[in-house]
Amino acid sequence: MTSLAASLRGPSYLRGSAPWRAAGYLSGGVLVGAPLLVTFVTLGVAGAVLSLVLVGLPLLALLALAGVPVGALERRRLRPVTGQTAPSPHRTPADPGATAWLRMRLGEQATWRELAYAALLALVLWPLDLLVLACTIGLAGAVTAAPLQLASAGHDTRVVKLWLIDSYGQAALCTVAGLALLAVLLYPLGAYAAARGALARLLLAPRETEEEARLAEVTRSRARLVAAFEAERRRIERDLHDGAQQRLVALTMSLGLAGLDAPATGPLAECIAAARDEAGQVLVELRELIHGIHPQVLADYGLAAALDDAADRSAVPVDTRIDLPRLPGPVESAAYFAVCEALANTAKHSGATRAWLTARHERGRLVIDVRDDGGGGADPARGSGLTGLADRLAVLDGTLTIISPAGGPTALSLEIPCPAP
Repeated sequence: MTSLAASLRGPSYLRGSAPWRAAGYLSGGVLVGAPLLVTFVTLGVAGAVLSLVLVGLPLLALLALAGVPVGALERRRLRPVTGQTAPSPHRTPADPGATAWLRMRLGEQATWRELAYAALLALVLWPLDLLVLACTIGLAGAVTAAPLQLASAGHDTRVVKLWLIDSYGQAALCTVAGLALLAVLLYPLGAYAAARGALARLLLAPRETEEEARLAEVTRSRARLVAAFEAERRRIERDLHDGAQQRLVALTMSLGLAGLDAPATGPLAECIAAARDEAGQVLVELRELIHGIHPQVLADYGLAAALDDAADRSAVPVDTRIDLPRLPGPVESAAYFAVCEALANTAKHSGATRAWLTARHERGRLVIDVRDDGGGGADPARGSGLTGLADRLAVLDGTLTIISPAGGPTALSLEIPCPAP
């Protein structure tokens, strides 16, 4: 949707919807501002009178927060004027509950800007909106409706209390003049609505510092989510290791002891042997599952040892050059699983005969490069796991770079910012 300011500069302003969007925006201002004035007066008077007995203090607090819903409504109403709604400048409280919400809202500059805008809307803006509508749409409409006024009067009538007309010919001329006047007055109407919307956006949209604070809060929340996810992975791995795996080991030993007591040959011995083999296979698969959830080598010895282990288990031979200290747990986990995904893609899709893995920590960043001598042509759109790999790194503000021309080779580089140990 084109903004009013841009529409005013175009030659087709009168033929489009911009004039009527401007009129609708100003009409909405009247419909919001008039009840808001009544609300302000009621809450202010009642709060001031009842504050003598402390009952009015909640009313005064409610009056201070009255700008919050008004600001939310006005930001949505900006779309017909500016072409888009304004984002909210408010942050999300870190703690649940009404007390945390109230404490944060009262401490934000945006709340007091919204209150100032609400007071301005109630006292000044909506009367101006009504005046502009009356001087443009109302005046032109009254002149255009001269035939209806003459018909209702039955003899002569004065158009807008100025011109006396006593024939339908004069009324028709007034209609033509009213339409011409409307075409002229729609331009200042649109200009005022555009200025009015710009003022609302200036007071209600987030400032640059507030955008930076919101971005910092999003970054912190993502870090908390990553930490919680890693903690949950480790809990599942620990429960499987200490619970199901130990029970399977005990079951395997019990079947072995039962096999010693059973006859050396016969159906019973065969059933016990089959059950023991099946339990052993389940134990192997469970250990592989535990390793995939969170390998013990990563938790005990860090990323360097875990990458060496991943390279040893790769289906494609991998040459490694790794020089890493211990890093924060979420960084090590994300980097490890990203490398595992990259090596799995190399084995499945590239047709490579050898790969090279380098990892280092420099200038506050973890840098890992994975290269192969395969056929190239890696494309995230084909569902090779590269999109998920990039999403995994983006949670930690990491970046993924892939160079994979047709015919190869493929070079994958990932970087994750992390503090020096």
